Amino acid sequence: MKHGRVMELPEDFWIPVPLDTNNITTLSPFLVPQDHLASSGMFYVLALYMFFVFVLGTSINALTILCTVKYKKLRSHLNYILLNLAVGNLLVSCVGSFVACCAFSVKYFIFGPIACKIEGFLVTLGGMVSLWSLAVIAFERWLVICKPLGSFVFKPDHAIACCIFTWVFALIASLPPLFGWSRYIPEGMQCSCGPDWYTTNNKYNNESYVIFLFSFCFAVPLATILFCYSQLLITLKMAAKAQAESASTQKAEREVTRMVIFMVLGFLVCWLPYASFALWIVNNRGQPFDLRLVTVPSVFSKSSAVYNPIIYVLLNKQFRSCMMKMMGMGGGDDEDSSTSQTSVTEVSKVGPA
Repeated sequence: MKHGRVMELPEDFWIPVPLDTNNITTLSPFLVPQDHLASSGMFYVLALYMFFVFVLGTSINALTILCTVKYKKLRSHLNYILLNLAVGNLLVSCVGSFVACCAFSVKYFIFGPIACKIEGFLVTLGGMVSLWSLAVIAFERWLVICKPLGSFVFKPDHAIACCIFTWVFALIASLPPLFGWSRYIPEGMQCSCGPDWYTTNNKYNNESYVIFLFSFCFAVPLATILFCYSQLLITLKMAAKAQAESASTQKAEREVTRMVIFMVLGFLVCWLPYASFALWIVNNRGQPFDLRLVTVPSVFSKSSAVYNPIIYVLLNKQFRSCMMKMMGMGGGDDEDSSTSQTSVTEVSKVGPA
C-alpha cells in the first residue's frame, strides 16, 4: 500500500507492509500468489521444509501413539503425558505443516478464509496442548523426584487429570479469536494462519490478546519449566554429592542434566522467537519489518512437532526400544527396558535430605 492513502481493512486478512495498490483486496493471499512479498525460491524452500516437518513429525508422533496403545508397559503416568504431547504435536504436523507445505508450494493460501480460521485454531490448539504438556512434564518430574509433598504418589489418574488440564487451557487460549478477541488470518508470507497481531483495531483488541498469550501461554509455562528443572538439578546434585561413590547416581545426574538442557533449549527454540516477535510488533506499531522475519518464528513453532518427540520420546529408552520392535528392528527390547527401568528407579528415589 502506498503511504498516505486511506486503505480498507479487509475482514479476513491484512498484509502489514507497503504495497503499491489502492485496493489491497486485489492482492488477497486467498486469491493470488504473493510474489510481491518474497522470491519464488524462498517459498519453495519453506514448502520443502514444511514437507519435511509434516512427514517426520507425523511419523514419530503417530508411532508414539501406536506404541503406547500396543505395549502395556508404556502406560505409566509419565508416558500418559508424553502421549498427550504426541497428540498435540500430531495435530500441529498434520494440519499446520501440511497446509503450510501446500500453500508455500503455490505461494498463497489456496484453501480460503474459512479454512484459514480452522487451520489457525487447530494449530494454536495443538501448539498450546504440547506447550502446556511440556510444563506438566516438568511439574511431574519435580513432584516425583524432589518430593515437595512428601509421601504423595503421582498416579495415572493424576496424569490423566493433568492431560485434561492442558486441553482446557489450550481451548482458553485458542478459542477467543473465533469469537472476536483478535482473529485468525494469514501470517508472515501469507501461507499459514495464526492470531492477528498486526492491526490496531478496537474491534479485535489484538494487543490485549497477544499480551494474554505471551503471559498465559509462554511466560507461565516457561517459569514452571525453569523452576521445576532447577529444583530437579539441585536435588540431583545434592544426591550425587552425598553418594559420591555411587556410579549409578553420578550417571543418573549427568543424564538428567543433559536432558534438562535439551528440554529447555528445545522449548526456547520453538517458542521464544514466536512469542518475542509478537510482543515486539505490539509494542512497535508502525515500525517497518520484513515479513520473512515473521515467517521464521512461525516455522520454528511448527517444528516443535519434531523437536519435542526427539527430545522427550526418542531419548526415552522404553519408547525407543518399543518403536524399534514395532518396526521389526528390535533385538534388545528386554535389556533396554530393564536398563531404562533401573535408571528411572534410581532417579525417582532421589529426594531431599
